[in-house]
Amino acid sequence: MSVIDVSGNVRPGEELDVNEVENWLKAQGIDLQGQVEVTQYSGGASNWTYRLKYDNTDLILRRPPKGTKAKSAHDMTREYNVQKNLAPFYPVLPKMVALCQDESVIGCDFYVMQRIEGIIPRANLPKELHFNEAQVRELCINVIDKLIELHQVPYQGTELEKLGKGDGYCRRQVEGWDARYEKAKTLNVPSFKYVRNWLKDNIPADSTSCIIHNDWRFDNVILDPNHPTQVIGVLDWEMATVGDPLMDLGSALAYWVEETDNQIFKATRRQPTHLKGMFSRKEVVDYYLEKTGLQPENWTFYEVFGIFRLAVIAQQIYYRYHHKQTNNPAFKDFWIVIHALHIRALKLIGKQKFEANDIAQKYKAKLQEILGKVK
Repeated sequence: MSVIDVSGNVRPGEELDVNEVENWLKAQGIDLQGQVEVTQYSGGASNWTYRLKYDNTDLILRRPPKGTKAKSAHDMTREYNVQKNLAPFYPVLPKMVALCQDESVIGCDFYVMQRIEGIIPRANLPKELHFNEAQVRELCINVIDKLIELHQVPYQGTELEKLGKGDGYCRRQVEGWDARYEKAKTLNVPSFKYVRNWLKDNIPADSTSCIIHNDWRFDNVILDPNHPTQVIGVLDWEMATVGDPLMDLGSALAYWVEETDNQIFKATRRQPTHLKGMFSRKEVVDYYLEKTGLQPENWTFYEVFGIFRLAVIAQQIYYRYHHKQTNNPAFKDFWIVIHALHIRALKLIGKQKFEANDIAQKYKAKLQEILGKVK
């Protein structure tokens, strides 16, 4: 069995008009030889991703999901240009092939890039890798180093500078995600009132500004099949911008499930951070701060923000399920995850300011109740 990440059958209702795509690509001067093999990558909560395999080239096509109303949430032009403009400074990006802004082709904007063949480390590493603890640690360090490398890209004076709005990133993010949660709330999730107010009261000045990925996870990197601890590609640049690197790190840690975390987080884990050899969340922060020289006055703010941001993302997905805008059964228990994230944020705040406070104790009982409902 190959460890190379592969695509599968195209999901019903998400078929691609490949004839129109081929005609358009050929009109752009792209040489396509042989009969195309069209497959689709798993996922799809965000943009849809297809593989177009020809005799002479292997391509990836990215497009927004059908029915998308807000182009800003699925901006193909922006995602294409981020990667094209970043490539000279950050060589682990797929090569951009072509951008289509003519909706008459397949009904939406899309772009095509070269496929990078490799291993994507999802919830569990392929068993065939037989990683020992030292190799797991090397992989962990290499993934963090690639984030640090991104944060050091000299973007000033380039097209990349136009991605951001300048100072005040932390405040804009807190206010923006706060408003999104208010819009997406349902009756069976916590208000996050204490956490939201705490974040607003503790907004720091931006530590610095740099290019940030904004969705940094192991399953967004590609590993070298011949040297599988080495990162050869970074994917999914939809939310990349100019912002505070500590916000990027805090958001990344929200997905970082440790061996000692509770069963809700273990059940929803989507990257192999539980393995022996992986850093703990604290070790990640210590390593990052030592390598970059950044010295936040209140690291807890960034970690709590990351947790709240992830809760909003999960709640926005659950809102669609709750209101029958999707019937995907994978979303039906997301409300439980929201509660678990709420408790985790409260505990972090409590650890910083006071031990065993009344709020944390109140929600400790709620956590036990929720854990009992997890199958």
